[in-house]
Amino acid sequence: MGNEIQLISDGEGLAVIGDPTDVERFLASEGLPSKDLGLQRLKSVFGTGAAAVQAGSEMAAESGRWVKLTRESAQVVKKYGLRESAKTGCSTGVLKGQKGQIGGFVEFARTPRSLLTNPKILAGAAGIMAQIAMQQTMTEITDYLATIDEKVDDVLRAQKDAALARMIGVGFVIEETMIIRERRGRVDGVMWSKVQNAPTTIADTQAYALCQLDALAEKMEQKTKIGDLAATAKDAESPVREWLAVLARCFQLQDAIAVLELDRVLDASPEELNGHRLGLKAARQTRLEHISRTTERLVARMNAAVGIANAKVLLNPTKSPALVESINHVTTGVHGFHTRLGIESGHQPSQARRWVDAATEARDKAFETGAKGVDAAMSLGNETLDRAGSVTEKLSAGIAERARRLFGDDEPGDEKSG
Repeated sequence: MGNEIQLISDGEGLAVIGDPTDVERFLASEGLPSKDLGLQRLKSVFGTGAAAVQAGSEMAAESGRWVKLTRESAQVVKKYGLRESAKTGCSTGVLKGQKGQIGGFVEFARTPRSLLTNPKILAGAAGIMAQIAMQQTMTEITDYLATIDEKVDDVLRAQKDAALARMIGVGFVIEETMIIRERRGRVDGVMWSKVQNAPTTIADTQAYALCQLDALAEKMEQKTKIGDLAATAKDAESPVREWLAVLARCFQLQDAIAVLELDRVLDASPEELNGHRLGLKAARQTRLEHISRTTERLVARMNAAVGIANAKVLLNPTKSPALVESINHVTTGVHGFHTRLGIESGHQPSQARRWVDAATEARDKAFETGAKGVDAAMSLGNETLDRAGSVTEKLSAGIAERARRLFGDDEPGDEKSG
């Protein structure tokens, strides 16, 4: 193999395959944390025959590591200019470096390696990468549920809907099947039969949770008074957190089912693995979009209430800040939920407008309005005085004219000659 590593990117992760020493050297040089890719699971795609034995021996000598694509690791993909495969949708490439040099992997090899040109191997690697990415999300959701301290089963037990009650049992069965999978390294027909009907129950629960969040958004939208908005937002804090937890659990179990599905297809119909992987990816994105639309609608309604609260803080010095505080609890919770599921979120906490700021602004406006009023009054007074002066002058001139006509052109008191 000699100092070459193969890179595969599926848009969510980066697989680094090659001699164990070379792989570790490359990852260290780029500063990338990684997980074991589990290449040994691809043995089932080789089939039988001399070619299969040779490909299998080549794979056995390789080490594979998986890197989650973040802003930093995505730069690696961009840096080496990987080329996209039309068949799999993955980007691939081979890097060469001088032996023993950590920074040696700088040349992009335009001649792909044999493993990357084998469609079955590439599809299998992409399938495993998808599984690892989903398992990473599942772990992050577990951490999220622990952080918010929400007992999803308790929330579900409190509901009267039978589908929600079944969700608890479905979770137990899926977790049990995942444990068996870890021990056996595959998913056979018996294992799959235990969980194949689970997606319907999970989908019903997800739909119910989304409806509950929609109802909370509509309730906020119906309120216009600050007191009513503050009470509604406060009452929404706990339910929103609970239903987000239920949604997170649904998404976690749906990812677990997808992991099991890919193993089942890899075991039973490896030639269909790539198509199935792409289908699961599209379905997962659709679920994310449904969840995002509902939660963003809730956040939009909450943000609108912040605007109302800050506009009326002068008349509601206590309730307006309390409303903003409750809304921040809700929107921050939604942002944390989005982060765990990989949904883009530009959340910024809302700032409650201080009463003193509103009072100062109102005072300044009053002064401004008053100043304009004084100016107008002075202007009007001057105009009135001017008009009065003009009238007086005209009146005086008229009296003088009449006096001249009465007494003649001479001033009164002059002596006449003759």
